[in-house]
Amino acid sequence: MPALRGLLVVVGAFTGLAFVVGALPWLGGDDPAQTVLRARSAEQELDPAVLEAIRRDVGMPDDPISGTLSWLAGAVRGDFGQSWVTGAPVSTSIGQALGISITLALAASAVCLVCALLVLAPSLWRATRTAQSVGNGAIAVGSLLAALPEFLLAAALLTVLAVHLGLAPTSGWAGPQNMPLPALALGIPAAGVLTRMLATAIDNVLSEPWVHTWRATGFRRTAVLTAVVHRAVAVALPQLVLLFVGLLGSGIVIETVFAIPGLGAIALHAVLAQDLPVVQACVAVLALLGLVLGAMGILAHRWMLGAALHSAGLAPAAPRSAGTPRWAFAVAAVLGTAIVAGMPRDPNAITLTERLHAPTAAHPFGTDALGRDLLARFGHGALPSIGASLTVSAAALVIGLVAGTTRTRPRAGIADVLNAVPPVLAGVVVAAVAGPGMLSAAVAVCAVAWIPLAVHSRTLATEVRASGFVQAAVTSGAGHAQILLRHVLPSVLPSVARHALVRLPHNALALAGLGFLGLAAPHDSPEWGTMLSQSLDYAETAPWTVAAPATGLALLGLIAGLSRTGRD
Repeated sequence: MPALRGLLVVVGAFTGLAFVVGALPWLGGDDPAQTVLRARSAEQELDPAVLEAIRRDVGMPDDPISGTLSWLAGAVRGDFGQSWVTGAPVSTSIGQALGISITLALAASAVCLVCALLVLAPSLWRATRTAQSVGNGAIAVGSLLAALPEFLLAAALLTVLAVHLGLAPTSGWAGPQNMPLPALALGIPAAGVLTRMLATAIDNVLSEPWVHTWRATGFRRTAVLTAVVHRAVAVALPQLVLLFVGLLGSGIVIETVFAIPGLGAIALHAVLAQDLPVVQACVAVLALLGLVLGAMGILAHRWMLGAALHSAGLAPAAPRSAGTPRWAFAVAAVLGTAIVAGMPRDPNAITLTERLHAPTAAHPFGTDALGRDLLARFGHGALPSIGASLTVSAAALVIGLVAGTTRTRPRAGIADVLNAVPPVLAGVVVAAVAGPGMLSAAVAVCAVAWIPLAVHSRTLATEVRASGFVQAAVTSGAGHAQILLRHVLPSVLPSVARHALVRLPHNALALAGLGFLGLAAPHDSPEWGTMLSQSLDYAETAPWTVAAPATGLALLGLIAGLSRTGRD
């Protein structure tokens, strides 16, 4: 019965996604034939006869329900239909793009894993000697990496390594030579998130009683290190799988910057052109991959823990971290001072005679392309940037905890299906229903931001339920609600809350990406992500225009990453 219920949930999620995508034009009140005509030829007039011919040629449905049902009937047989814009079979183009995106995601995952291990290795080696926390150094580096804007890193790599030094191709996808730069741009920020998660997992493991027992009984340091890494990777492995699926769906910006014909770029072009068969196929393929890989992550977690999941052999403990360092408060003070200093200034005052001026006493952060004071825009942009990110992260934390801890037996489900949905698509859907704006963008980001937290909660809750103290509570007659509230949530909350804090800059950048497409903050908003997007073209000639918002996001990530929550 539970298996049947899970199957129905998955089928319902797939069907619901297909219907939402199929209803995009109608949700926005647009005529899909007009959008397709503009995608084919921007200069052709909107002649009713031409529009009717397009509807007839592509078999455009009169309503989203009949159109989606027809598409689903073909998709079950492996036929995704034909593109409304090009007329080519969707299956062929999707297959080629999927191969490119998987290759890129694998390379980015390798970069992510190598960078995370390089950052953690010295701290981990020291920690196994004292059985203490891995320390704040690795966490600080991971937090800074996680706060790197992917599109800014991609632009910097493209300018320095490809254009100036000629070490790599600037665009396209002709083979392995095109892989390094986009893989670095995707993998390095992801390494920051993975470093923080592994550091948290290692801290939890080092607090478990068996580590102290092994050291007291004379186990070799390498044996303790191997066991600690094995135990920590077992917790982080589902997150690594989740990260890989997320790289497939979130590579849209990188594929666009490097002109890579991957699945993300095809999905973005199809969404903007309302080429529904292509969008539905992209979402279906990504969702199926998310489901399969999510199930593989769960099975891998069970396999690595082995009999401990069934013998009450696990004893999760509250980690003993190094505490919040004093210099983190100094960083927060510096960030707060800059924000307060910018508040009295006018963020919208345009002085064209002072455009792109370097920092001076009058303009400590310099000016932008319109001569506006960047310190003023930095200060006024703090509230929408930090406030919206905090709101999204808090909502995602609550939803993730509820979704990840309420099931007594973990299985791949709706979280794994939705994890592969690109945030851009969620933004387009919400904007079509509620209109573009910061609130719509926050809802769209939250719609996908809870998923990594849910998977993390699911993994930790599985281990807590397999521990001896929970098994003893079950034997003594404790109910499901009592176990959840008194044992599972208190054990899971600290680690997942820190994970949510680490994703603060990530959520801010996701909001910025939607703003870049006109779906979030207005184009002239001082919101940090919007500032960063607007200044990207001047990064080489006027680097101070990107320095202020990028530094703000980096400091926000550093402060969030070093913050301590819960019992640690």
